[in-house]
Amino acid sequence: MSITGRKSELTSTRSPMSGRSESNGFRARSQRTARASLTQGARASLSAFAALPRQFLVDSALSYLGYRYATAVGFAWGFFWSVGRVERRHGLWVFSGMPRRTFGRGGSFVGGCYLTNDTLSDDVLEHEAVHQRQWRRYGMLFPVLYFVAGRDPLRNRFEIEAGLEKGGYR
Repeated sequence: MSITGRKSELTSTRSPMSGRSESNGFRARSQRTARASLTQGARASLSAFAALPRQFLVDSALSYLGYRYATAVGFAWGFFWSVGRVERRHGLWVFSGMPRRTFGRGGSFVGGCYLTNDTLSDDVLEHEAVHQRQWRRYGMLFPVLYFVAGRDPLRNRFEIEAGLEKGGYR
């Protein structure tokens, strides 16, 4: 059903879904304008809001505390399971002789600790040193970001940054 006013923009129709009268021209145009201004305002608010957590979560005192906590967890896990040497190499705490069920792939890096059975080449330790910097930068947010990046090391941005060749992925 259509009721025509003075101008075509005042034409209203009855919606088949709701049964309510809707304005095709005037109301739709004002909704688009409101939506556009809301979108611009929301974008500005979101960009300011998105920058706020980054200040507190990335390269901050909070991320450093998360790194220190993860290092303590790595130490506890390493001392409990390691039957090999515990040494400091290239600025990393290296726990060797770990049972294979206690770490992933060729080794796992937690905070400042590298947990492995026998993967101790200089290339691998350079690769793990990059993961240490990632832990320092992101703190306890790092495991979440790593999980979201995916388990495939060839597509995981953190493994790519650390160097796929040095990590033994290629």
